[in-house]
Amino acid sequence: MLIEIDFNSSEAIYMQLRNQIILGIATSQLQEGDSLPSVRQLAEHIGINMHTVNKAYTVLKQEGFLKLDRRKGAVIALDIDKLQAVETMRRELQVMLAWGRCKNISREEVHQLIDEIYEDY
Repeated sequence: MLIEIDFNSSEAIYMQLRNQIILGIATSQLQEGDSLPSVRQLAEHIGINMHTVNKAYTVLKQEGFLKLDRRKGAVIALDIDKLQAVETMRRELQVMLAWGRCKNISREEVHQLIDEIYEDY
């Protein structure tokens, strides 16, 4: 995966790095179980401070994208419970949305309903 950092951007470098890794996961360039370069390797490759890479990895760990292992380093480890929950929700919503479509409920009405229900939580 190619990491591109814009040193002229007002966005913090660690956030740019975080975002690039998330984009890599979202586009399947990075998969569950893939190891990322060590903090030192990535810092040298990009030409940034090791602490910046460490901060990005820490944020990604807190957000459930990475696990940090002393032997393997930073490993892509998505929150499996959430992934399973999203898949379950997808299956259930497919049926509900099909039912709504059969009853001529518009997309806008569905979005409004979801927004109203979501606000209750």
